[in-house]
Amino acid sequence: MTDQPNQPQQPYDGYDPYGQQQPRAWPGQGYQGYDPHAAQQYTQQWQGQTWETQNHQAVSAQAPDPETAILTPQSPPPRQDPPAQGPADPAGAADASGYGPATVGGNTRVTDAQRARAEGRSPIIEPGMQPAALTALLGLLLAGAAAVGTYALLVPLVILQAVIAAGWFRLNGMWPARQGIALGFAGALAGDAALLVSDGSPAAILGTLGVWVLLALVLQLRSHADPEERMYGLMATVAASALAIVAGGYLAAAADAVTVGAVAVAVAVPARALPLPTPASVVVSLLAAAGAGVAAGSVTGVGTSGALLGAGAAVCALIGHRVASYDYPSRFVHFTAGVALPLAAAAPAVYVLGRALA
Repeated sequence: MTDQPNQPQQPYDGYDPYGQQQPRAWPGQGYQGYDPHAAQQYTQQWQGQTWETQNHQAVSAQAPDPETAILTPQSPPPRQDPPAQGPADPAGAADASGYGPATVGGNTRVTDAQRARAEGRSPIIEPGMQPAALTALLGLLLAGAAAVGTYALLVPLVILQAVIAAGWFRLNGMWPARQGIALGFAGALAGDAALLVSDGSPAAILGTLGVWVLLALVLQLRSHADPEERMYGLMATVAASALAIVAGGYLAAAADAVTVGAVAVAVAVPARALPLPTPASVVVSLLAAAGAGVAAGSVTGVGTSGALLGAGAAVCALIGHRVASYDYPSRFVHFTAGVALPLAAAAPAVYVLGRALA
């Protein structure tokens, strides 16, 4: 066999003797003798205007918000709405109750909270009268059940704990979070069982809290999510479990204190929902709670101390009401966390003030 001199590599037409498809060489690549005039016939020639030359100036003139809009060649310019005076929907579809369309499921519109912050307004919507009425109903159920007995009190208390466990996750923007909701509710049931076994000892609440914080930490360490998401999930799970377990303080408090405190919260939250300026509604709410405490205290035997107990429970309830109003929450948040947070936040005050004023 005679040695063949090295020949310049010629382009081949896709043939591969080893059965593998190789990319086709372009004219003028990989061999000598490149002729730019001969390669011109292989070059794509654009005729007319392209999208870049036709629409580039129109797209640049629109100046979209990089966080909320993605423009395509077919996208119309974003509509410029006049500044809204109250909670408004950027898409122009807010209903009379102040809620805009749902922002879940990949909707890329500007949220109400983002628009409010951009306009210098407070991103807050309070739950309103309907959730306040449900809070009053649940508070009256707690008050009546406490007068009947411990096991009767357990029925509305379990409902309260389930609602707060679900509402807290949605308030933090996490949905669905079935594992965290189930864990928080299970912690509440464990705390209730420990309170019943220990005859209402507050140590049962503290012990259940410690165990459930450790359990939530172990579960989050086993998660395969991103570290940041695991931290969010851990904080939400611990907070939901703590709120649901602390609400069991109604079982540890005296029955008369539970009746007075629950009646005070049932009066304070609807008073706070009245269409009044915020400072005026807070004052009216506290005065109404103190009056309700006196009235309930005269029936239960607490006496004039019911005014202090009712006012203290109302202060904690208003804090919970304010937390449920944060950052333009949805209807689901208002009808879960907005209903249960005032009563759950008032449980420690009912226990402490009830023991102190007994």
